[in-house]
Amino acid sequence: MNKLVIIVRDKEQQYEALRSSLGALLEIPAVTMVVLDHEVDMFEAYKENMEFFDEMEGERYSNNKANVEKYGFKYATFDEIGNMLKEADIVIPF
Repeated sequence: MNKLVIIVRDKEQQYEALRSSLGALLEIPAVTMVVLDHEVDMFEAYKENMEFFDEMEGERYSNNKANVEKYGFKYATFDEIGNMLKEADIVIPF
């Protein structure tokens, strides 16, 4: 298993999805987190975990431009996200 994509559609699950992404990085070389449609709620614990995720070289994308402009996510279209899912060994939805 080399690639994992975690899809975050439910805003209420964004923190748990990020924590799961961090944990997965300990065992899987390529972890990508994709936030769909909503702007993340950037509270202190989320920000700290996101910085740690970045340090561990996790990838994070969003189709919401506010996440790109405010929080440093990379922008991805639905087609690009679809390609990420096709290339992944495992996909975990939240």
